[in-house]
Amino acid sequence: MALLPRLRRFARSLSGDSDSADDLVQMACERSLKRLRQYRDGTRFDSWLYRIVYTQWVDRMRRQQRQSAHTETLRNRQEMSDTGGASPRRIVSFMDIKNALGHLPEENKAAIVLVAVEGHTYAEAASVLGVPVGTVASRVARARNMLAEQFREDNPRRLKIYHGAGGRERQ
Repeated sequence: MALLPRLRRFARSLSGDSDSADDLVQMACERSLKRLRQYRDGTRFDSWLYRIVYTQWVDRMRRQQRQSAHTETLRNRQEMSDTGGASPRRIVSFMDIKNALGHLPEENKAAIVLVAVEGHTYAEAASVLGVPVGTVASRVARARNMLAEQFREDNPRRLKIYHGAGGRERQ
């Protein structure tokens, strides 16, 4: 139970949508209960669950790609209500970062969220993503560079970032 908020946050970073994230976490919990015998001693339980969430998400994305092009919808009101008593500045920063993460390639987004947000080591993230540690390090480095570029003041293609209620746009 204590892992659910962290799993949900990870799922939201992948899916970009709180409803989809809740579905991913629920499916992962069901799958983990059905396959509990596959859990190996010596494996971090949270890493095992992150891996299930990630696998569920990859499977979902593949299904959606076969059926039709997937369109993500941001739910700004839900996001703002989830921040609780956060200051307007923190809410705007949160939305700026969420918007920037949404522009990263999926494999880079998953790696940077596991390492920079969830606090996993590169080895743990590699286990979750099913790739070598060096691949995680490369993906994290590329994600950091892409994020830095998106926020660079002199970038002519800088993301349009929304500021506050009413959706006023700022460069």
